[in-house]
Amino acid sequence: MKKGFYGLRGKELSLVTIALMCVVIIMLTWEKTPLLNTFPASQTPLQLSQDSLAGRLVSISPLDREYVPASEDKSTVNNLDAHWASSHSYSNDEDTISSQNKGNLVGSREATHQQIPELRNDGSSESQKEIIEDDKIDDQIVDEEDKIVPIQKEVLKPKPEKADGNIKLVVKENYSRQGEESVVSMSPIAYNISTIDNKLERNQACNYAKGKWIVDEEEPSYSGFRCKQWLSGMWACRLTQRTDFAYEKLRWQPNNCEMERFKGSEFLKRMQDKTLAFVGDSLGRQQFQSLMCMVTGGEEQHFEDVGQEYGLALAPGNTRPNGWAYRFPSTNTTILYYWSASLCNVEPLDEKDQNTDYAMHLDRPPAFLQQYISKFDVLVLNTGHHWNRGKLKTNRWVMHVNGKPNIDKKLAPIWSAKNLTIYSIVNWVNSQLPKYPGLKAFYRTISPRHFVGGDWNTGGSCDNTRPMSIGKEVVQEESSDESAAGAVKGTGVKLLDITALSQLRDEAHISRYSITAKAGVQDCLHWCLPGVPDTWNEILFAQI
Repeated sequence: MKKGFYGLRGKELSLVTIALMCVVIIMLTWEKTPLLNTFPASQTPLQLSQDSLAGRLVSISPLDREYVPASEDKSTVNNLDAHWASSHSYSNDEDTISSQNKGNLVGSREATHQQIPELRNDGSSESQKEIIEDDKIDDQIVDEEDKIVPIQKEVLKPKPEKADGNIKLVVKENYSRQGEESVVSMSPIAYNISTIDNKLERNQACNYAKGKWIVDEEEPSYSGFRCKQWLSGMWACRLTQRTDFAYEKLRWQPNNCEMERFKGSEFLKRMQDKTLAFVGDSLGRQQFQSLMCMVTGGEEQHFEDVGQEYGLALAPGNTRPNGWAYRFPSTNTTILYYWSASLCNVEPLDEKDQNTDYAMHLDRPPAFLQQYISKFDVLVLNTGHHWNRGKLKTNRWVMHVNGKPNIDKKLAPIWSAKNLTIYSIVNWVNSQLPKYPGLKAFYRTISPRHFVGGDWNTGGSCDNTRPMSIGKEVVQEESSDESAAGAVKGTGVKLLDITALSQLRDEAHISRYSITAKAGVQDCLHWCLPGVPDTWNEILFAQI
C-alpha cells in the first residue's frame, strides 16, 4: 500500500511541476506579445494623423468622390459598396475630345497617366497646366477601381470636412518593403448626390464656370411632357420625334465647391416679395421658361399675370407680346422676361411710317430697363446672336451713337458695335446700383452654337446624341466670352459665365427635331428643355 501511495504522490508532483512551467512560459509570452493581440481587430477605420496625411497626395475625380468620415459604420459601408456595384458603369468612349478644345476643355482619359505637377511650398500651382494635369489624374481612379496609384511626395493638405463629389472613398494604405515608394489603393463606394446636398456648405467665392459634367440618375426638376403651362412646344424635345434623352441625365459640378440642388420652394422663399427679370434674346427667353418650369416642377400652380404692370402687352400686329411677367401669390415672387435682342434702345425713326427704319442706339439701354429697373431685385442680361448684318438688315436697324447715325469707322464692324453696346449697358446698370442697393445684376455670357458643315440656312447640322463627346470638363480660369468678362470687370455687375460649360453639350440642341423644321435646316442654337439652360439657372440660384 505504501509503495502504491508514494508512486501516486510522485505523479501528482510531476503534474504540478509541469503546470508551473506552463504558467511561466505563458507569462513570458505575455510580456512580448499580449494575448489581446490575438483577438479580432476592431472594425473602426484607421485614422491617420494630419502629419501623415499631409505627405500623401490623393487625387480623386469629382465625378465619383467624397471621403468617408471616420465615424461611418461598417453596415453603411457595405450598403454603399453594394450600390456601387449595381449602379456604376461608365463608358470610356464618352470622354473623347476634339482637338480644337484640348486647350481648355478636358474630357479624355488617355492623358490620365501623366505625371502630377510639382507644387510650390505654399500649395499653389506653378501654372494652369498643373491644374489641368492634376484634374486628369482623377478619372484614373474612377475607371480602374482596383488600380494602385503611386503617392506623390509633394505636400497637399487634406480637407476631410469637405465633399468633392458624389462618391465616397475608403483609403487603404499598403507599404512596399522594397524601395521607398508607398501606394494607396482606392475602393470606390457609391454615395447619392442627394445625400451630399444635405451637407452643402455654400461657397460664395466659387468659380461656378470651372468644373465638369457628371452623370446624375435623378430626374430633372420638371418633365418635358408636363410643363406645358410655361414651356414652348418647339423647345420641348420630349414632344418631338427625338428618341434619345441621355442629355437629361447630366449635372454640372463646379470644382472645389458644391452647388446646391435647385428646389422651387427654396427659390420662392429666397425670392419672397422680390422680382427677377430676364432681359435679352431668345436664349434669355429659354432661360426664363426653364426657370418657370423649375420653380413649379412643371405642375399647374396658381399665379397672376402681371404683364400690365410692366407694359408687357400684345402690340397690334404682333403674334406675341414683347415679354411676360408672372407672380406667385404665395410668396409675392415675380418672374418676368422682356425681349431685347440687342440690349440697345431701339426706336422708330418715323412713328407714322410702317416701313420706317429704326434707330439702334448702341450707347443707350432699352427704354424698358430705364423705366422699370427700380422694380427689380435680380436682373439677368444677355445678347449676342442677333449681331449680324442679316439681322440688322431684316429688322431695318440703323446704328446710332450719341443720338446720331454712326459715322465712326471703328464701329462699323459688327463685333465692335456689339462690344460698345455690352460695355455701355453694363456701365449703365452699374451706375444704377448705388440707387438700388438691393439689386443684384448679372450679365450672362453668350450661349454657344454647334453648327457643323454650314450655318442654320446652309446645311449646318448637330446630329451628335452622345453626351460629353467633345469633353466633360472646363479647366480654364478666364471666361470664353472675353467681351462680357471685360465689360463687368471692376463693376458691381456679376458675370453669369455659361459659355465654356455649354460648349461641351453639343448633343443637347433641338437639332433636326424642331416642330417647324425644314429639310436641311437644323436648330443648333436653341436647347432642348429640360436641358442646359436649367444649369444656367442652378448657377444663378446659387448666387442669389
